[in-house]
Amino acid sequence: MIMDSQDNKKRFPFLRSFTFAIAGIITALRTERNMRFHAVSSIIVLLASYSFSISRIEWLLIIFTIGGMFALELINSAIERVVDLATLEYHPLAKQAKDLAAGAVFVYAILSVVIGVVIFLPYILGIFENGY
Repeated sequence: MIMDSQDNKKRFPFLRSFTFAIAGIITALRTERNMRFHAVSSIIVLLASYSFSISRIEWLLIIFTIGGMFALELINSAIERVVDLATLEYHPLAKQAKDLAAGAVFVYAILSVVIGVVIFLPYILGIFENGY
């Protein structure tokens, strides 16, 4: 018996949901400047983490911080798209929705910087103290 594409859609709905999620991430990386900034920053932080041989707990904090930043940026972008879809005209509530979502990303970005300073500053200071 030959299965058509509809049978595959019914058999693998869970796997297909991953393709939609990945498409959303790729779209954000292609279209959102801030998402690209976060991606580049994440690569730098991951390389620094590896270079400094940070502890397991520090790795967990770094991974959660990076994941949270990506998640919030994706949510922010989705809110912006939905607001733009809902109205082409200026509306104070539309502006507030976009500003609130951007504010959430900003708060988390500040938290991420604080976490980065707490984790990496001792390693950086250690370099200067040991003369490397």
